[in-house]
Amino acid sequence: MAFADLFRKKTATAIINEEGGTDHGGGRLKKVLTVTDLTFFGIAAILGAGSFSSLGEAVFKGGPGVVILFLITAIACGFTAFCYSEFASRIPAAGSAYTYAYASFGEMFAWIIGWALIMEYSIGNIYVAFSWSDYFTSFLSKCSIHLPEYLTTSYMEAKHAIAANTTNEELIAAWNNAPVFGDYKFIVDIPALVINLLITYLVYRGIKESRNFSNLMVILKMVVVALIILVGGYLVISNGLTFNWTPANDAGVHSFMPNGFSGVMAAVSGVFFAYIGFDAVSVLAEESKDPQKDLPRGMIWSLLICTAVYILLTLVLTGAVNYKHFDGVGDPLAFIFEKDNLNIGWMQLLVSVCAVIAMTSVLLVFQMGQPRIWLSMSRDGLLPNVFQKVHPKYKTPSFSTIVTGLVVGIPILFTDKKFVLDFTSIATLFAFVLVCGGVLLIPRRNKEEGKFHLPYINSKFIFPILLIIAAFLANHYMPDFFSGMSEINDDNAAYKVPMLLFFVLCIIMAVIAFIKNLSLIPLLGLVFCSYLLTGMTADNWKWFGMWLALGLIFYLSYGLKNSRLNPNRKPA
Repeated sequence: MAFADLFRKKTATAIINEEGGTDHGGGRLKKVLTVTDLTFFGIAAILGAGSFSSLGEAVFKGGPGVVILFLITAIACGFTAFCYSEFASRIPAAGSAYTYAYASFGEMFAWIIGWALIMEYSIGNIYVAFSWSDYFTSFLSKCSIHLPEYLTTSYMEAKHAIAANTTNEELIAAWNNAPVFGDYKFIVDIPALVINLLITYLVYRGIKESRNFSNLMVILKMVVVALIILVGGYLVISNGLTFNWTPANDAGVHSFMPNGFSGVMAAVSGVFFAYIGFDAVSVLAEESKDPQKDLPRGMIWSLLICTAVYILLTLVLTGAVNYKHFDGVGDPLAFIFEKDNLNIGWMQLLVSVCAVIAMTSVLLVFQMGQPRIWLSMSRDGLLPNVFQKVHPKYKTPSFSTIVTGLVVGIPILFTDKKFVLDFTSIATLFAFVLVCGGVLLIPRRNKEEGKFHLPYINSKFIFPILLIIAAFLANHYMPDFFSGMSEINDDNAAYKVPMLLFFVLCIIMAVIAFIKNLSLIPLLGLVFCSYLLTGMTADNWKWFGMWLALGLIFYLSYGLKNSRLNPNRKPA
């Protein structure tokens, strides 16, 4: 085949026409989702694992000033949300970034995005399942129900903890008390496996049932989160704890950002995980009643609501307890109500219930997203036809849903939280970069009433000026920032090489913006997300590279010749 075949594209019209399933034989998905449903799905995905699991560590690094971190990350996601919305308005079909890449970059890049999104939805859900298990076990213990430790953690987590001489009593007990079969200790996270099985069944049964269940969980979650903000905020103010918002750092200096702006920025990649769910809404385009109007609204509304919630939660946390006390705290929302802090036992129990609800809703949304991406890839011939099979009664991608359940469930037996968390964020950011870049490539269109349109702002002069201002501020507040970039060694190469590449990208994009009059919003989205990629470790890039290589092997051996765009393709 010719090299050009790798970059063959599908038009938006062709993608929309195939939505009904008449050409590919898969069947039509049921259109039942309104803007309210889409907003709720977005909240369900965003306000979950990231906030309940990583908020404490973010507060510890940045202090009260971590609210700035949420604003910065929300801005980056906001630019990306506008780009997703523009694509969703043009191409209201299932598939998310995969479908959009097909229309803008071509087939090979579409495959890479689809392959990377497996890491976001399926592998990311492994982390959520582990976190759900932790909170569910904690909830049971508060109800005086105690499961054996070796049935509530993963084998690899216990093994790594013992090798590192952990002081965690639960992991030590899991390793020491586990039944032994030959040379293997039976340590399995049963709650994580069970919740994955239940969620897979629910998603298999139908989008309507999943929608109703998700909406109910979101309402309960928002009520409890609102109660945390109201009760915690009242106690912070009435008990005179607002001095915690300007704590003293190690040098004795009181500040809203006790560790400086660098301390706030140190947690950007971690907090980014709290936002990755908003793009899951775009996967549901084909099941939306009015996707060209409702999808953009659902994405942006959910992003705005969750950002406001994150900021209020952060202010309550940092007001209730000095930021230094959040080191290693995995359940910060319950931590502030402990006896030594605000001392409200019933709120501790309520927060545990809320955490279980939050994790369940995230699992549901992500488990719905992955099958629909596989369905789209199968329709295009890049995966076997069985992946596009739609259940005759439930009108859901049945086979893809079962496979997703297996992809999430089987690794639970032999992996751990840290690995899957590191493996997820880099793929998501990579997809965001290509979505923003894709909007820059597609031609502008005339406005159509009732459809979302990305506002066009000419970046010809604005972007180069912003770049100069950013460079000036970085040099002013961090005098050694640019000069230190030339000193690369084995210890700092993983950070400095990506940063140098980011500088080169910014310069190139400034030149192109000046020549081509690029649209400012997608350009800023591309730059913001590319900057966040510079925070990924060398191990992240290594595993991500291996994953992409595996995907390319499959594409070149199967997808390239079976693609529906291949004129020599044999009929299925």
